[in-house]
Amino acid sequence: MATGQSTKQSLPHRTTGSSISDDEAVPETDPSNTSSLLLERLQAYKHACRYIESYITATERAEKAQAKEYEKILKTVSDPLKEGHHFDQTLGGIAGLFENIRSNTQGIANSHLEAEKNLKGSVLPLLERLHVEIKNKSKELSKGAIKGSKDVDKARNTTQKYIELLGQHTAAISSSAGKVEPANDPYILQRGVKHRLHKQVLEENNNRHDLLAVQDSFASFEAHIIATFQHALSAFLQYVGGQAERQRAMYSDIISTAQRIPPDFEWKGFINRNSSTLIDPSVPQRDVTHISFPNQDHPSTQPLIAGLLERKSRTALKGYSTRYYVITPSKFFHEFDSDDDISKDPIPSLSLYLPDCTIGGISGERFSIKGKDASKGKVGSALAMSHELAFKAHTAADAEKWYALICEATGAGAMHAGGSTPVSPVESQNVSGQQEAKQPAPIQTQQAQTGHHVSPVTPGAGTVPGSAGSEQTVSPQTVGTTSKVPTDQTTSGVQRAPGEY
Repeated sequence: MATGQSTKQSLPHRTTGSSISDDEAVPETDPSNTSSLLLERLQAYKHACRYIESYITATERAEKAQAKEYEKILKTVSDPLKEGHHFDQTLGGIAGLFENIRSNTQGIANSHLEAEKNLKGSVLPLLERLHVEIKNKSKELSKGAIKGSKDVDKARNTTQKYIELLGQHTAAISSSAGKVEPANDPYILQRGVKHRLHKQVLEENNNRHDLLAVQDSFASFEAHIIATFQHALSAFLQYVGGQAERQRAMYSDIISTAQRIPPDFEWKGFINRNSSTLIDPSVPQRDVTHISFPNQDHPSTQPLIAGLLERKSRTALKGYSTRYYVITPSKFFHEFDSDDDISKDPIPSLSLYLPDCTIGGISGERFSIKGKDASKGKVGSALAMSHELAFKAHTAADAEKWYALICEATGAGAMHAGGSTPVSPVESQNVSGQQEAKQPAPIQTQQAQTGHHVSPVTPGAGTVPGSAGSEQTVSPQTVGTTSKVPTDQTTSGVQRAPGEY
């Protein structure tokens, strides 16, 4: 016999189903467990259907977006080719290839639009109808089987109430022999329990019959769901796969059109169309020896003398090194690594402006020059120090030629005639204004007792190396030449051999 305690509802057990023990008046199993489980399964299929719908919908949108993207791709080749006259306009060339690309790209865009329309109009409706069927099945289960489960719960609660009432009054009679109301007579209550228990079992059996019918119908309904899924996905493959195959065929057509172009097709056509402009291979190549240009033979471009000389290195251990030297009509004494004008830009590694230099004596093949390197520009030449450079020619006769032209370039005759001091073009821009304002007329020195001429000395100028600071006669070897010390260089008064400084 059940007590007056309230019954507890348990969760559905997925493995044992909803079997009810025959020896329990009010089973503890929940009659709605089976219907809830079946309803949950319908929800699972409904969500699966929704997922496939979402997948195909997203694919349909992607196809539409792809069509727009291919329209953008088509715009990249829609304009005529720039400089298109370079290509043969007949089929089989580059121009024909681009026409093929345009037509196939437009076809790919159209295939994506067609796939989008087929997915939207043929595949999605199948899944939408299935979705509605699952929802209707859920409603049917909710209205029928779930309603029967509620009736069973109501009948069980009524039976449980009478069982508890019977327990109370049987206990009261057992404890005290008191009088009870006729309606509360345990006999009457016991018969009332049987009556309500009969109605409860009837409701339970009816509910069980309904749930069993629903449960049996689920097998065929699930088969219908899966068949609909298969049909929808087959249609999906037909439209999307067909589009992919058409796209592949269009790309293959582009590639085959490109591969059919002969390698020399465009070049031969280009040669035929531009034969009057292109280079004739039979015409010989140009030779620089046959080319002339303005002022090529101007007197100022021809050297007074040019050749190889040996210059003593500033480091005593290295001795002499051979370089290519030139004296130009501009009175520059240039040093080059070689006379090659082709492999290397002929930039002088040393440039002496001879009128600013002091010419030493000549001894056999050797002679010396003292001056500043003017090849470094205005700033470099202004900061440069004067150095005495010793040279050696191949023969004494060659040395005499170089020495005579160097002396002539210093302007010795002009100095004696006019008493002027030559100025370097590099330095003239910096000191010309100061010399005009501050420099007095040059002082004419008297001739020495030997009868030789002495260089005029300007104020502030240094003396010839070896002098004590006043006058010095020129050695017999340098008679007729004039030496000048740069205005910014003073000497120590110590006589040095050529090449030392």
